[in-house]
Amino acid sequence: QVQLVESGGGLVQPGGSLTLSCEASAVMFKFYDASWYRQAPGKQRELVASITSGGNSVYADSVKGRFTISRDNVEERAHLRMSSLKPDDTAVYYCNLKWRGFDYWGQGTQVTVSS
Repeated sequence: QVQLVESGGGLVQPGGSLTLSCEASAVMFKFYDASWYRQAPGKQRELVASITSGGNSVYADSVKGRFTISRDNVEERAHLRMSSLKPDDTAVYYCNLKWRGFDYWGQGTQVTVSS
């Protein structure tokens, strides 16, 4: 019933920009903390950015200053705006919502940074 649908992934050149979106359904989105995680081949999943229900954001050091996380509680969507992309940003990016004992994940969207 609960569903998170991610979009916006694709192939982009180094230095380029890309924006990911996560659309939630069947949840009270405004109460959830939203996060973006990523997992590169052969590596563990890592937290990229989080935004609380109150709008406070945190970022991984590797993306700080380049990525921006945002949320729209009316449209029930979370976004990740990525700029100055590097090959090391290549990964599958996942959307996550958390509230109390509830924890939901999207299917992931591939981001490939390559020339």
